[in-house]
Amino acid sequence: MEIRIGVTQTAKEVALEMASDTDPEAIKSQVADAMGADATLWLTDKKGRQVGVPGAKIAYVEIGAPADSARVGFGS
Repeated sequence: MEIRIGVTQTAKEVALEMASDTDPEAIKSQVADAMGADATLWLTDKKGRQVGVPGAKIAYVEIGAPADSARVGFGS
């Protein structure tokens, strides 16, 4: 599963590739909690890297299908 987070006043978005068994409802709950409490949203991608985004700076969150399904070309 892929998660994209838009951050206010930033042209780039944060993109994370999560484990395939990640629960989208749990992610939604974490985002809502971080935004409501003005806390930091911490997520761990499938490679074990942790990314923190301040809840007050989250513009949008897009939760979607794995990035592999949308790839075109000769990339591996």
